Amino acid sequence: MKTLETARLILRNFSENDLHDFYAYASVPGVGEMAGWPHHTSIEVTREVLNSFLNHDEVYALVHKDTQKVIGSLGVHARNEHNANEREIGYVLSKDYWGQGYTPEAVNRVIQHLFNETSIDILTCAHFSHNNQSKRVIEKTGFTYSHTVKYTSKLLNTTFDSLRYTLTKTQAQRTKKN
Repeated sequence: MKTLETARLILRNFSENDLHDFYAYASVPGVGEMAGWPHHTSIEVTREVLNSFLNHDEVYALVHKDTQKVIGSLGVHARNEHNANEREIGYVLSKDYWGQGYTPEAVNRVIQHLFNETSIDILTCAHFSHNNQSKRVIEKTGFTYSHTVKYTSKLLNTTFDSLRYTLTKTQAQRTKKN
C-alpha cells in the first residue's frame, strides 16, 4: 500500500518494529471491543495479529508525526467478491487519541487516495449500534446509511447490530464540490 500523509499522521504499512506501539493501544480494555475483537492480553497475541497485517497488504499503521508512534490502524479490505472495485474500511485508534479528529483525518485521506488514484469506486464502512465515536467518524467522512445487519463476533461471543454505510466515488466528488 502506498504511504499517505495528513497534517498530523503518516499512513504506512506496518513493520515488525511496530509491535510494542501496537500492543500499547490494542491491550487497553474497550479499544478492540468497539471493533469486535477482545483487547490483547499478551504481546504474543499482538505479534500474531501483526504478522497477519504483514502478510496481507490491507492495513495501514497510523503513525503520529510528532511522536513517530503507531497510534492506530486503518484497514482497506476486499469484502465483496462480486465487485472488485469495492472495499470496506475499518479503523481502530488508541484511546489516548479519541475525540481529537485523527480518525476522520486518516479516513478522508484514504478516501481521497482510493477514489483519485485507484479503480475503487465504492467504499463501505460499519459501526456497532453502541459505538457512537465510530458513527461520528462515518458521518464526518460522508458515508450514507444503507442498512443494519446482525453481526456475531466469535472472538467476543456476542451479537451486535451493525449499521452499514456506503460512499461512492460520485458521492464523494459531489460532496467535495459543495
